[in-house]
Amino acid sequence: QVQLVESGGGLVQAGGSLRLSCAAAGRTFSSVAMGWVRQAPGKERELVAAISWSGGSTRYADSVKGRFTLSGDNAKNTVYLQMNSLKPEDTAVYYCAATTTRQAPNAIPIFGFWGQGTQVTVSS
Repeated sequence: QVQLVESGGGLVQAGGSLRLSCAAAGRTFSSVAMGWVRQAPGKERELVAAISWSGGSTRYADSVKGRFTLSGDNAKNTVYLQMNSLKPEDTAVYYCAATTTRQAPNAIPIFGFWGQGTQVTVSS
């Protein structure tokens, strides 16, 4: 089992930045791939970013490429999503997710473990 706890959400103006953190407990951090999935009201969930088991590879949704950066700290069992140049359309609940596969997941159903979610609101 993997327990995930997110933090770092909040309200920010368009063009601003936020950093989300996800602390993992239970299974050894280096043995899970992780990612962030967001869901805005009335919209489908979107896989925003994912990082591989080793931390050596990442993938991003086209909507956030060049603006968001996902990184991991094995010593702290934590991943970070740095979000820059935020837009109102980035407003959503962001969920941290994990899976025991090695590669950075490219689809939401691959994730088997989920955090409680953190709200990100970007005002125009």
